[in-house]
Amino acid sequence: MATTRGRPRSFDRDMLLDKAIRMFWTNGYEATSVRDLTCELGIAAPSLYNTFGGKQQLFAEAVEVYDRVYGGFIDAALAEEPTAQLAAARIFTEAPARYTRRGLPAGCLVVSGDAGTPDPVVQRAMRKIRERKVAQFADKVRADIDAGRIAADANPEALGRFVMAVLSGIAQQARDGISRTKLDQLAAVAVDLAITSLGRAR
Repeated sequence: MATTRGRPRSFDRDMLLDKAIRMFWTNGYEATSVRDLTCELGIAAPSLYNTFGGKQQLFAEAVEVYDRVYGGFIDAALAEEPTAQLAAARIFTEAPARYTRRGLPAGCLVVSGDAGTPDPVVQRAMRKIRERKVAQFADKVRADIDAGRIAADANPEALGRFVMAVLSGIAQQARDGISRTKLDQLAAVAVDLAITSLGRAR
């Protein structure tokens, strides 16, 4: 039976979005072209724009979903652990496994997705996400200062940046192909540093 000309192709939007996430995760925003996306997703450019609003909008949605689905271990640690020290230790301990999962790209989309792009909209959006992570951890530190678990002269923002900078380093090392064993060793050093930095009683 012939298919009616012009009839829209049926597809699973969530499945296509996940494919796009993995493409951006592997190649970054700048190196992923609209043609690459249409080939990988198996849809024509008009369908891509109608469904996702174009490459920039698709990337923004991909990062949002990635952060919730694939990168949620950071938010979980901050929400579930009672102190900044324990949250940092959990984040560092879990990071090597998260960034080297079988069947998924290595590293972290939030860390490297905007690498090399001159697009100011993408740059600002990604910086905003990373700054939010720093602020969330800084809030955790402030709560510990108020509770007397960390010295009153501790710098919450600096400690937040320390944790996220080390985490970004672990992600980049994973992207560079460093073995899981070596990443676990790196994480163990990071945990020791976090315990020292975040365990100073008043």
